[in-house]
Amino acid sequence: MISRLRGWVGAIRRDLGALWLAARDQRVPWLARWLIFLLVAYALSPIDLIPDFIPVIGYIDELVLLPLGILLVIRLLPDGLMAELRDQALRTPARRADSRVGLLIVVAVWVACAGVSARMLGIR
Repeated sequence: MISRLRGWVGAIRRDLGALWLAARDQRVPWLARWLIFLLVAYALSPIDLIPDFIPVIGYIDELVLLPLGILLVIRLLPDGLMAELRDQALRTPARRADSRVGLLIVVAVWVACAGVSARMLGIR
């Protein structure tokens, strides 16, 4: 079970690397590029929409949203391109990544949610 989970996590990391390469590939449609940008920014963001310290549901965004986002983007890519990008991602040396843009996106979503909540509750 643990080795299967490690394989799944490794596949997601590889696919995120491939999608990062796809974001700069001219053969990728613009909608897929924007989705890739948002997906990678969120995956690399130091904070999440659902904080990880919340038991059980704190990991739902990583366990559900990331794989679903990856599948959506893969479906938007031209045939055969993802296999080529996966091979390229495996050959590219891994490096630690963080995303200040991802952090800003997630903070903006939290602030927007707080603003909407405050408005609904009548707080000024």
